[in-house]
This record gives sequence, C-alpha cells and structure tokens, in this order.
Amino acid sequence: MNEWCEDYEEGLEAFLIWMKDAGYTPYTQKSYLVDVKQFLDSLNGKKLETVKKLHVISFLTSVRERGVSDATRNRKHAAINCFFKALIELELLQNNPAAGIKKSKTEINREPVYLDESDLGRFLSSIDGKYKKRNLAVFLLMSYMGLRVGEVHTLNLSDYNVERHSLRVFGKGRKWRNVPVPEDVVPFLDSALAERLDPWRSKEEAMFISQKGRRLSIRGIQQIAADTFDRFQRDVPAAQRRPYSSHKLRHSFATMLLRKGADLRTVQELLGHSSIQTTTVYTHITSREKEEAMSKLQIQL
Repeated sequence: MNEWCEDYEEGLEAFLIWMKDAGYTPYTQKSYLVDVKQFLDSLNGKKLETVKKLHVISFLTSVRERGVSDATRNRKHAAINCFFKALIELELLQNNPAAGIKKSKTEINREPVYLDESDLGRFLSSIDGKYKKRNLAVFLLMSYMGLRVGEVHTLNLSDYNVERHSLRVFGKGRKWRNVPVPEDVVPFLDSALAERLDPWRSKEEAMFISQKGRRLSIRGIQQIAADTFDRFQRDVPAAQRRPYSSHKLRHSFATMLLRKGADLRTVQELLGHSSIQTTTVYTHITSREKEEAMSKLQIQL
C-alpha cells in the first residue's frame, strides 16, 4: 500500500465498523478490505469526495486486463460499492461513484464442475491423515448436505439437533435454514464429534476444531480440500486434471439431487439460495444424457 493511503484510514475504519454492524462474516470483511485498499491505492492520493465514476471504471478495467475472472471483478466492484455506501450512511460522504456501474456478464450457461456419485466416493476415500474423521464429516456436510465452506466454518455444537438429525445453518444474507442430516451421514458426524479436538478456549463452541485448538478456518478447509483433490487426481495427467475445489462439493450435491428427481424449489431451499434463478445453473445436462435422449428418436418413413 502506498503511503498516501494513510489518508484513507478513517474511511477504512468506518467501513469495517459498518460491515461488522451489518453482520458481514470475518471472511467477507477481510476480502472486501483487501479489494477496497487496492482501489484506494489506484487513486494516487485523490480525496474521496472528488472520486468519480470514471475512476472506479478505470480501476475495474485494469483489474480485468490483469486477467482476473469476471466473478472476481464483480466482487471487487461490490466491495467498492459497499465502501461508499457505508461512508454515505455514516455521513462521511454524500455521493457513491460506484453506483450504477454494470456488472460483468459471467458465463451463466457454463456447466459447473462437479463430481458424480462414483467420483465422489473415490474423493471421500482419498481423505487421509490424523484428522480423517473430522475432515470426512466436513466434506460430507458439503457434498451430501450442500453446505458452503463458510457455513461449515461457522457451525457450532448447538446447531446440531441430535434427536431430529438436523443442522441449523447460518447462510448468506444472514439467513438461517434447517437442513436434515441424511441417515448415512449421521454416524460419520457423530463419530467426528465424539473425537472432537480439545479447543484452546474452554468455551469454544465451534463444531470443527483445528490442530491449533481454534475454530477450523475457511482457508483451512479449502487447503484440506485442495490436498485431498490432489491425492484424488494423483494418477490423472496434469493436462487432464479438473479444477476441483471445496465449493465443487456443493455443486455435486445439487447435481445429485436434481438427477434423482428432486424439484428445483426444494434444492433451492436446501442450498439457501435467495433466488431460484441461481439454482438453475445446476440443471446442466451431460453429453451422455443428450446422446441417450437423441437415441430415442426414430425416423418413420
């Protein structure tokens, strides 16, 4: 960060207070602060009240030219927009130069990367190491219950209803949802909790504890997933490896449900999507299914 960004410290501190008050997760707070600091760094000391829409667009254009995805570009735009919105609400500014800028069009029809059931079984078998039971439970919650990484991270012991076999999940938009725990998942979750690591603090309520005795972090879950996916694809030539990540387990869950005949509205509720339009991305069809459908057509002469 350049030295002139010290002039923006009041705004950044106010933004952090605003995000905490609005209920943003620590992970989102950290990501948005990084994005906003990058933007402020591009202003070369320009006073915030003199920033125009052109400056925001110029920054977003430079971001795209560096080769980041449209989704990342849109997240940076969202962060900057929130920053100015916060300063307006806190009466530190009057105008939001990031408002009204169009989002980049992401590839909404791109087929999501996912694992089918047989691949999912092999992936789960690739989980190894000292904390195998914990990690298996984490990935089962994602692949057979559709939880996001951040949702697994925020789970507390009290969120699990042992009698009803259900989880209370705190999701995006600060919304709670109840997700049934499949019978096949129950013994793995119970086993992981029975051998839960001792937390560093006696009052730590986190369901999953790291080897350091703290709540298992989002980054920690992502790294464990990355290591497991590396083992899972160890025998696959580098050029043919798929870009799997922890979030792809959620894709796999949605795909499996829809292929087993679950209706879109139910899948939307289980995933915690606010809009059913978001859920429709999982209604993709494979080449094999297309071929099977086409083979049923017969020419009658």
